[in-house]
Formats: sequence, C-alpha cells, structure tokens
Amino acid sequence: MAVRSWRTAAKTGAATVVAGSGAGTASWAAYKHLMSQASAARSVIGRNTAKPPEADGIYTAGCEAPERWHTGSHADLHLMIFGDSTAAGLGCVSADEVPGVRVARGLAEETAKRIRLSTKAIQGATSKGLKGQVGAMFIAGPPPDASVILIGANDVTKKHSVRRSAERVGDAVRRLRASGSVVVVGTCPDLGVVSAIPQPLRTVVREWGLLLARAQSAEILAAGGHPVAMADLLAPEFLAAPDRMFSADGFHPSAAGYELAAHQILPVLAAALGEWHGGPLPTLPVVSDVAEGRRLATRLTTTADRFLRQRDERRNEHRNLVTE
Repeated sequence: MAVRSWRTAAKTGAATVVAGSGAGTASWAAYKHLMSQASAARSVIGRNTAKPPEADGIYTAGCEAPERWHTGSHADLHLMIFGDSTAAGLGCVSADEVPGVRVARGLAEETAKRIRLSTKAIQGATSKGLKGQVGAMFIAGPPPDASVILIGANDVTKKHSVRRSAERVGDAVRRLRASGSVVVVGTCPDLGVVSAIPQPLRTVVREWGLLLARAQSAEILAAGGHPVAMADLLAPEFLAAPDRMFSADGFHPSAAGYELAAHQILPVLAAALGEWHGGPLPTLPVVSDVAEGRRLATRLTTTADRFLRQRDERRNEHRNLVTE
C-alpha cells in the first residue's frame, strides 16, 4: 500500500470527524491532530520497497517447486492474479508463502490438474490500475480460466471515490467474465486491524474501507463475479494475533495472514470452476461481529452503557448504606 497517501486520508478524515460542528477551532484542531497521526503512521510503517518473491509457473499436486512455463508447456487450468501488493504477496519471504501460490497449490491438490499461475498484480496499485493489468493480459496471450483480484486498500488511503473505485472493479470483472474467465475478488480489507495507524485516523480509514467493500461486492455480483469479504472474514484473526498475522512492516500480511486469506478464496474459486470436492461451502458472513464491535458508534454506546451501569451500582450501594 502507498503510505504517502495517509496525508490525503487525514485531510478528508478531519472534515469527516468534525462535520456539522460549525466550530472553526475544533475543525483546525481535528485537522492538525489527524495530520500528525498520518505522519506517525508513515514513520512507523515506512515504505516497503522489497519485491515479492517470484512465484509464477506450473503447479501440480505434491510438487515441491513449480515447473517453469515456456511456449509449448501444457497446463489444464490457467490461474491469473490481479491487484495490489497483497495480491503480489508483499511481506512474504519465500515463494511458497505468496497467496497466488497457495491458491494454485490448493487447486492442484483439489483437482489433480496442472495449474499455471501468472501474476499481473502490481505493488501500490489502485482500482485504476486494474484496467491496465487486464489489458496487458489480453496483449500477452489468451485469457485465463480463473482470475483472482485483491484490491481496495490503496483506494482508501488515496481517498478515491468509493463509487468509482467499485465501478472500476466491476468493469475489470466484466471484461474477464466476457473472456470466459471465472472471477473471484477479495474485497477491501479492514484497515482498522492495523495498529500502526493511530486513532481516530484508524476509525476514519476503516469506515471508508467497509463502505468500499460493500460497494465492491455489489458491483462484482452484478458483473458476474464472486466477492469474498476479506474484512469480515479476516478481522477476528488479525485482531486476535497481530504479531503472527502481520509481516515485519506491521502493515502487510505475514505468511500466516496470506495463508488465512488463501483459505477463504480457494473454496469459492474451486466451486465457481465446478471443481470443489471438499464438502459443503461455509456460509460467508455478511458482517463480522468482531469488526462491528470495533465501530466507533458501538464503542461509544458500550462506554455509555458501562458508565450508566456503574453509576446505578454506586447509587444502589449508597442506598444500601443509608438503609443500614
């Protein structure tokens, strides 16, 4: 994700936090506070310039290393990965940890077929970049049988329009579906799990991300794709074990985090291909209870309820003392 764009998020977030206050002093204070938090987030996260491990090739069940793809090679199914740094596997140490590899290996094990993996994902990409990635695919060769897209976080930090960002994802899905490819999209993740982003900035970007994820899902379904709600599915685990789920930069997933994501994508993709034999598919949640529990409004309500409950307890204790 492009961390330099926290400044943009902070600027817009300040307006959101103080909307309707009518207090110039409060607005300026909120603006300065969120800007300082954006600077802090940039210094903590830094800019990861490392390249994800190269992982393309042909995967078969039980193979230790993929076969290199060359003209004349045979594959039963071609899987292509589009999106941003999470799709490319930034934060992984070895190729085996890359999410595309985990999905390709899973498909090979599930289908006993030869799976060709190709990666078009680019670090720092937003939904605007999907058009170029899909276009490059059409220039390079025939379309894939299956496509996986992971996109959205950079649209949030760069404060792109939620509606337009979602529409661009829908356009990419539509083009791929028209070419005959099955398409699965991991929607925008929950940025509220990234503790390196301080509050209240974290709440601001989290709310934008959840809005984008919902809008993406609607566009993906309308275009004939299959959305996987990454925010709803992964937030509990990332909140419960951040040290294990995040890589060294505290922002991108670790090998364990990518493995968890791949486990959510694989059955949906295999089922869409008519190749799932692992039992009934789980019902995907509409909303994560853990994620919703972190909503600002919920936290405020919980705090207020706790205050009132404690106040009533103190009053009851006082009455009991007076009675005695």
